[in-house]
Amino acid sequence: MTAERLQKILARAGVTSRRKAEELILAGRVRVDGQVVTELGTKADPRSSKIELDGKRLVAEPLVYGVLHKPRGMVSTLSDPEGRPTVRQLLSRVGARVVPVGRLDFHTSGTLLFTNDGEFAAKLAHPSTKAPKVYVAKVKGSLDERHLARWCESIEIEGRTTRPADVRVLRDEGDKTWIEVTLREGRNRQVRRLGEHARTPVMRLARISQAGITSDGLRPGQWRWLTVDELTALRRAYGVPQRVRAPGVAQGKQRPASTARTPAGGPPRRSERRPMRAHAKRGSGEQLGEAAGQGARGAVASGSTRDAARGGAASDRAARGSRKKGGGASAGKRDVRSGEGPRREGRTSRGARAADERPGRRR
Repeated sequence: MTAERLQKILARAGVTSRRKAEELILAGRVRVDGQVVTELGTKADPRSSKIELDGKRLVAEPLVYGVLHKPRGMVSTLSDPEGRPTVRQLLSRVGARVVPVGRLDFHTSGTLLFTNDGEFAAKLAHPSTKAPKVYVAKVKGSLDERHLARWCESIEIEGRTTRPADVRVLRDEGDKTWIEVTLREGRNRQVRRLGEHARTPVMRLARISQAGITSDGLRPGQWRWLTVDELTALRRAYGVPQRVRAPGVAQGKQRPASTARTPAGGPPRRSERRPMRAHAKRGSGEQLGEAAGQGARGAVASGSTRDAARGGAASDRAARGSRKKGGGASAGKRDVRSGEGPRREGRTSRGARAADERPGRRR
C-alpha cells in the first residue's frame, strides 16, 4: 500500500476529521514508528508503519459505501451550529465514522451518498467529475418555452458561473408544474435559485439520483449499503472506489440499520416458529401427512377429530348410564375392562377412582 498523509490516515481510522487531524499533528500528539511528527504533509504507510495517537496505536476502519434517503427538515452535515437535526443521527448505527458525499439542502429530501473513503467522497463531490444529480421539483405556475429556456441558463452563485442544467417537464397541472432537473455540479441552493431566475419558484424539491445511485425502496431516514454492481459502475465511470468488494466483506460485515421495522419478508421469529413444532410433536402421523398435503385444512381437520372424540366419549358415557339402569353395573364394568368405546374412558383419573372408592357411595 502506498504512503498516505497522516491526516488522511487519522480520519480513516475514525478518530476525527482531516482538519482536526492537522491540529492533532501540530500539537505533537501523533507518533510514527516511535517518532513524534509535527510537520503537516508527512506521509506514512498505514500497513507497515506504527502510527499512534496519544500513545494508542491506530487501526484503520474498513471502507464502507452507502446511500441514505435524507428527509426534509434535516441538514446534511454532521454538526450544525444552529442546533438543527443532522444526518449524524441517522447514520449513528453504520458502525464507522462516515461523511456525506456532497450536500443536500435543509428543505430538500432524497438520495445522499455517504462513506468513510475520503478519496471516494472528494472525487464524486468535485465539480470536475461532472457526476449527475437528478432532482424532481414542483414549481409554481405553468412552464412555457420561455420559462424552460431560463431554467437552462447559467447563473452566478458566489461569484462563479454555473453549468447549464438539463430540464424537462414531467407533468403540467395548471397552477403548478412538475419538472426534472439534472445538474453536473453541486452548488449551494442551485435548483431553487434557478427557479427564482426563471420566475417559477420551487415549492418542493427531492433528489432522486446521485451519480447514478438511487434511494428507491428506502423511506425517509432509511439507508442501505451500495451493491457490488453499483460500486463497479462507479469505478468504471469515475475511477472510485479503488477496490470493489461485496457489502459485509469490504464494509466490515456490518448489518444495515434503518429507522423502519424489519421487512415483512424476513425470516420468522423463534416465537412464531415454536407453535408449529409443538403441533408437529403432538399430531399423529396421519394428521401430519394431511396437514402437509392440504395446508391449513389439515390443521382444521385435526381440531375436528378431537371434537369428534370428545363427542364420542360423551355418547359412550350416556350409553353406560342407560345400561346401569336397565341391566346392572357389571355390564358397564366389562365394557370398560374390555376396552370397548374410546380409549380415554379406560384411563380413569386418580380423582375419579378415589371418588368411587369413598365409603357409602352407591354403585
